[in-house]
Amino acid sequence: MAALSYSSSKSISSSYQALNYRLLLLLTLLPLTVAFFAFILQWQGGLIDPLLSSPDSFQFPGMDYPGSNSRPHRRSVSDCVDVLGQSRSPAFPYFKDWNFEFGSNLRPKICIVSSTAAGLEQILPWIFFHKVIGVSTFFLFVEGKAASPVVSRVLESIPVEYKSAGVEVIYRTKELEERQAKSRIWNETWLAKFFYKPCNHELFVKQTLNMEMAIVMSRDAGMDWIIHLDTDELIHPSSAREYSVRQLLADLPEDVDMESCVERDDIIEPFTEVSMFKKNFDHLPIEAYLGNYRRAIRGNPNYFLTYGNGKAAARIQDHLRPHGAHRWHNYMKAPKEIKLDEAAVLHYTYTKFSDLTSRRDRCGCKPTKEDVKKCFMLEFDRAAFIIASTATEEEMLRWYRHHVVWTNKALSLKLLKRGILTRIYTPMAIIQGLRESGVFGSVLQSAQTLSKDKFLSSVEGSNFSSVHKQIGVKESQATARRILDINDNFSGGSAIPPLSPPVPDDFHIGIS
Repeated sequence: MAALSYSSSKSISSSYQALNYRLLLLLTLLPLTVAFFAFILQWQGGLIDPLLSSPDSFQFPGMDYPGSNSRPHRRSVSDCVDVLGQSRSPAFPYFKDWNFEFGSNLRPKICIVSSTAAGLEQILPWIFFHKVIGVSTFFLFVEGKAASPVVSRVLESIPVEYKSAGVEVIYRTKELEERQAKSRIWNETWLAKFFYKPCNHELFVKQTLNMEMAIVMSRDAGMDWIIHLDTDELIHPSSAREYSVRQLLADLPEDVDMESCVERDDIIEPFTEVSMFKKNFDHLPIEAYLGNYRRAIRGNPNYFLTYGNGKAAARIQDHLRPHGAHRWHNYMKAPKEIKLDEAAVLHYTYTKFSDLTSRRDRCGCKPTKEDVKKCFMLEFDRAAFIIASTATEEEMLRWYRHHVVWTNKALSLKLLKRGILTRIYTPMAIIQGLRESGVFGSVLQSAQTLSKDKFLSSVEGSNFSSVHKQIGVKESQATARRILDINDNFSGGSAIPPLSPPVPDDFHIGIS
């Protein structure tokens, strides 16, 4: 019995010892196994995932293929960073249920031409908003702040992946002015009444000359439609499926206008802070327009603070020409215009208090009633210039609150119910989404890597030579002659300036 008892104790001791060895081995192998799997997961090797072996299979952002028959390329560390949205160069945001179409064969191809002196805080959201809704190319004629070294550096540094948006910067150099001085427009009558006048008239002529040049550039770039738009205006394709200006213009040639209604005097970023707009006359029943006209103007000269005759899009075709900054025309025929019922141009006019002084500083006009008539085409611009030139800061702010800011909430609500005012949030949401995704920040970051030599050369105006290369000097001259052929038997009338909406006296409604 004693021998048996000793043997059993020894056997139990050996079992415990073996269990301890196994437990120790398990604890040793477990972290090694975890480390091995972590290494496999992070390995940058060339293994092919069967799911991704076909170039026709679905590709996630950053998983582009070098060629149609090639296998997936090896990712570098920077590729992984790109997928996470932390790349050094901008990566266009991918939002749930947003349809971004990057293909170069999508039609129609739409370009925007703009003459701007704005800063980056306005230009960058403006560019990328319109890219989101389907604009292909941008021709920016820059001067003032827009042509300053800081802004120029950023605009010139927009990287290759964004060149699908076709951002082309044209500086107002001596060469450009000499080229435009030879335009046939100076020898024609339809724009003559705006020649050699200061301020808004001078800008109107500049915009028209820039539009004429952009027609040639857009035609050579293969565009289908061209739109002239200021950088304080956003296209609002409300009636189009998926909020796409490409779908909007597939069959129709023109859109009209709404004007912003600011509700505060401390707005910094109008595109993301303004949501209330006053509808254009063309979007309202006559009875509603006339019945609410006095309430809507709030003591101002007109229904809109500034223009009310909208902006037009034009199909690229032979003999196309500008007809002032708001319309297009044709040297050989009268164009057919169609106004859309819902789509609009959102005009963010006088949305910041600083707009009073910034507009004043761009014009050397004397602040008298007679002189401002020579400088400005619209009554409100004249009144705003005089107050900005003669009043104190406090008086200016009081005037701005009374004439621009919608402080009467009861009146706003009444006009919203009657359809005179409306709320539009889509542009605000798109631009805020772009900002939160880091698009604007990444553009600014990429500008820091631009070489000093390239930067200086672009600011000094050598960029205009690249415009010549894009168009082709011989080809562009031939194209210009082809576009600007004129039929002496056709007269297009005077260019259409910015106009105020109709006043009640313009209507003659009989009472039965």
